[in-house]
Amino acid sequence: MKIIRDLQEMQAYALQARAEGKSAGLVPTMGYLHEGHLSLVQLSRRDDDLTFVSIFVNPIQFVPGEDLEAYPRDEARDCMLLEKEGVDAVFIPKPEDVYPKGHCTRISLEGPALGWCGDARPGHFTGVATICTMLFNLCQPHRAYFGQKDAQQVAVIKRLVDDLHLPLEIIVGSIVREADGLAMSSRNVYLQDNERKAALVLSRGLWAAERDFEAGETQSMRLLKTARDLWAQETLVEGEYAGIVNSATMKSVERAQPGDLILVAARVGRARLIDNWRLGDQPPDL
Repeated sequence: MKIIRDLQEMQAYALQARAEGKSAGLVPTMGYLHEGHLSLVQLSRRDDDLTFVSIFVNPIQFVPGEDLEAYPRDEARDCMLLEKEGVDAVFIPKPEDVYPKGHCTRISLEGPALGWCGDARPGHFTGVATICTMLFNLCQPHRAYFGQKDAQQVAVIKRLVDDLHLPLEIIVGSIVREADGLAMSSRNVYLQDNERKAALVLSRGLWAAERDFEAGETQSMRLLKTARDLWAQETLVEGEYAGIVNSATMKSVERAQPGDLILVAARVGRARLIDNWRLGDQPPDL
């Protein structure tokens, strides 16, 4: 497995692979990998000749007061996990190379970037769109892999690729959960034992709304009330937003249809957690 830190070296390596007719998949990450990340790696390993993983804690997608400096990092562990998965190259650029002095270009979107995390974290999706465009240029993937847990990010990246006519396909992997239903996240490490137990109410609320949907309820306000009533039972969970949206546009819907998403973001102790559920899918039997 190659570890590449230089931007020009990564691009040259990727372009050479393309010249040789090899397909490449990219899994963009901020490191501190978990099974959710590795499931995306496995999708690429199945479908692509080469698999690249980027590890970069992107400073411009953090808003003031967030955990940029505290964000968990363990490069050696990440590389060990990726080598076991058969990854071909890990791209670990330095912030000062990605954003050298004088760098002033940003890519911003409206549409699916508006509302939800777009409101809660102003400028976040501009940072995401900017770094992903650079990674697509440097790594030259035929496919890029993102997790469904970051549903709004998925919608933003799909819109970005479509609007800029970028020559790659976006593949979305399912949310990977712990055995008790908690969506895997690098920020779960922040949770104390009692907070982690409390955080389970997030997924339970989503599934309670799904059961109402299966029973025939389609009014979004009523489905959200079911979820919110459950979330309110946990005093350690501080809700930030909840909604039911079209998965492509991220716009709220009054009447839910199969494939719409119910979203939630909440703070539990130091951790800001997000989760979502695609209405019409069968909840796990935990």
